[in-house]
Amino acid sequence: MRNFRRLTLAVAALLVASAIVVFVLENAQPATLLFLGWSAPQLPVSVYVLLALLAGMTLGPLLAWFTGVRRRSK
Repeated sequence: MRNFRRLTLAVAALLVASAIVVFVLENAQPATLLFLGWSAPQLPVSVYVLLALLAGMTLGPLLAWFTGVRRRSK
């Protein structure tokens, strides 16, 4: 059972890595972002999307933790 779990985890990680590689290869068009007068360097679209995904994956749990701490302190 333990080996099956490891195999399943390895296959899932391989599928996720493959999906990321395909996404990056399919979205190689250059793009420039403008935000409040600040211009980001010209990078592929996939870089900006992956950066936004990583930012959301870090900010989401941090905000959930912060609101949980505030609720517990009341």
